[in-house]
Amino acid sequence: MAPDRESSRERTPVGATAATRTRARLDQPRPPRRRLLPEWDPEAFGRLSERIARFLGTGRFIVWMTVVIIAWVLWNVFAPHDLRFDNYPFIFLTLMLSLQASYAAPLILLAQNRQDDRDRVNLEQDRKQNERSIADTEYLTREIAALRIGLGEVATRDWIRSELQDMVKELEERQNGHHQHVVFRAERSRGRDVDDR
Repeated sequence: MAPDRESSRERTPVGATAATRTRARLDQPRPPRRRLLPEWDPEAFGRLSERIARFLGTGRFIVWMTVVIIAWVLWNVFAPHDLRFDNYPFIFLTLMLSLQASYAAPLILLAQNRQDDRDRVNLEQDRKQNERSIADTEYLTREIAALRIGLGEVATRDWIRSELQDMVKELEERQNGHHQHVVFRAERSRGRDVDDR
């Protein structure tokens, strides 16, 4: 009984053989699938749309468009009847201008969207830079305040000069025979250099 169970476990499913069944490797990416539709680079299309939108917004485009329309109208008015391709109501010209406008509007919108995306990235970078500048300014403000507090506890040149002058006066008075005890200014006021701050 035991050999029958082992042999049933080793069997492959019906209709599947080792040659027809391929195992996918998980450590390697799958090869790209073939697509029916062609692929395009959206960045390249965006750059092309920006170039077209820039050209549509120039005076050169308006001049060229005016020249083409005038040539179109003059040709269809003054050319022989056999060579005219758009008679007086100029319906084909209207169709061409509508087609040009229907393509120009989305291209201009696409270019504006790309510019908005660039502006948004620039604004985000400016905001981060401003936050860093504010943080640096606050840090420097705290450091300067700490230095001022630290300098308040340091003996200043004026305070040392006044103490030395007091000691010189005391020594002069002792030499002159006055042996009274002179109290220094620092002993009179509890803060050493309150007046000097």
